[in-house]
Amino acid sequence: MPKIRSLRRQPPPDGWELIEPTLNEIENKVREAENEGHEGKRRVETVWPIFQLHHQRSRYIYELYYKRKAISKELYEYCLSEKYADKALIAKWKKQGYENLCCLRCIQTKDTNFGTQCICRVPKAKLEEGKVVECVHCGCRGCSG
Repeated sequence: MPKIRSLRRQPPPDGWELIEPTLNEIENKVREAENEGHEGKRRVETVWPIFQLHHQRSRYIYELYYKRKAISKELYEYCLSEKYADKALIAKWKKQGYENLCCLRCIQTKDTNFGTQCICRVPKAKLEEGKVVECVHCGCRGCSG
């Protein structure tokens, strides 16, 4: 997903130079995924790599701030305001039971046939043995844990 820039771009806070190379690398992978051919793929499969990279970028910032405490609050807020990370997805990761959530569409009940959550949210122990689970929205193979 392309970065959305604000009109009043503020200078990045201290510590930005430490995380910028990783964020740029993920951004380059997103561009490659957008330009990748879609021959032989289903319609929904073409956006799965973009969803996965978006998740990876948000998870990177989340881990730096909440788990490792390696970046400051100002830098974290800057990353959220400049759309480097998904604020709503990170808010869900902080809640119990959603620590490994792959995308917000998987918990929206309006997108499913029976008004429930996505199949990737079902624990693997409750599924048939040997059954491959694949989310239609993002390609996740099970984020319930």
